[in-house]
Amino acid sequence: MNKKVLIIGFVWPEPKSSAAGSRMMQLIETFQDQDYNITFASPCAKSDNAFNLESIGVLQTAIELNNESFDAFVIDLDPDIVLFDRFMMEEQFGWRVTENCPNAIKILDTEDLHSLRKGRHQAFKDDVLFDKSYLFNDTAKREIASVYRCDLTLIISEAEMDILKNDFKVDEALLLYLPFMLEQISEDSITKFPEFETRQHFITIGNFLHEPNYNAVLYLKDTIWPLIRKQLPDTELHVYGAYASQKVNQLHNEKQGFFIKGFAEDVNVVMKQAKVCLAPIRFGAGLKGKLIDAMQNGTPMVTSTVGAEGMFGDLEPNGFIEDIPNNFANLAIQLYKKEKVWSEKQEYGFAIINNRFNSKKHKRMLLSRIESIIDNLHIHRQNNFMGQMLHHHSMQSTKFMSRWIEEKNKA
Repeated sequence: MNKKVLIIGFVWPEPKSSAAGSRMMQLIETFQDQDYNITFASPCAKSDNAFNLESIGVLQTAIELNNESFDAFVIDLDPDIVLFDRFMMEEQFGWRVTENCPNAIKILDTEDLHSLRKGRHQAFKDDVLFDKSYLFNDTAKREIASVYRCDLTLIISEAEMDILKNDFKVDEALLLYLPFMLEQISEDSITKFPEFETRQHFITIGNFLHEPNYNAVLYLKDTIWPLIRKQLPDTELHVYGAYASQKVNQLHNEKQGFFIKGFAEDVNVVMKQAKVCLAPIRFGAGLKGKLIDAMQNGTPMVTSTVGAEGMFGDLEPNGFIEDIPNNFANLAIQLYKKEKVWSEKQEYGFAIINNRFNSKKHKRMLLSRIESIIDNLHIHRQNNFMGQMLHHHSMQSTKFMSRWIEEKNKA
């Protein structure tokens, strides 16, 4: 009988809207490759951009927060693995899984470290350098507790692995570095990409519900783009992203060559047409999907230190990393004008995709770790005393708060 995976999602996957959505589809594909039966459940309402999971054989189920109906649902499903998409879902449903399916392996996919993203955002707002006082925030206390309560936590960035191991002192046995899992870019497909002279204009892309993306676009509009436009007056910046609000759309200015394009039905099409990708991200966490999109489509980029974090390892980046606006603009102009530099950076991008984000390698590591935990579940949990302790306490506070809300809702 096929093993069963229950994925509890904070939102329904939107692979065309966000890197998180693409990441979730990669995880689903990994389990499908092993013939797991997959059920995706979420308390969130579906948007028009949500992927129809049933079209690929994944069952879709709506679940409710603070409702005992989930208990009956999970008992009936009896999953072998439960994957929580973001720590908030583990907080809400983890104790119910533990009570009703104690032998199910619990996996947390962080997407990125929310505590790191929140701390950096606060330091940015305070106009100070980010340090541990910003990292050790209240979100971190919740997030790290969730890591300990799970059997395995998937970490998308090596930089975040280092933070968890060195700053939070989390045992590496509870963690797995699992970046984006991508198909190799073949030499044949490379020859079919549009070449330097046929491409034009600059591009940036990102889901506008994500504050770092909106901030980066605003930074481009006010600070960096005028510097580029002054030297390249005939160029345009095309800004793509799902959920563009009024405050985003009002940045559109054709005279300045600043075009808000909105949702991209196919990111590969618009990225291939562009000559250079700009990503001056000033705070955030995780890996930046826009840089992956750029590398997969042979589009060199200029990004910030935060944008580059965890992306390139010891390989040369597919462009330039710069935080000073004038330098950022000059490097973007250099990429745009000099074909030799552009072509060299493009090649680096292909190498990064093929070497650092090799789908087969990372899928194999994930499945191997899961099998190891299944085979040694008792010892694995016994070695995680911190997790046992947090289960004991959190299953009292979180559980009874949830029960109280549940009873209140019945009244």
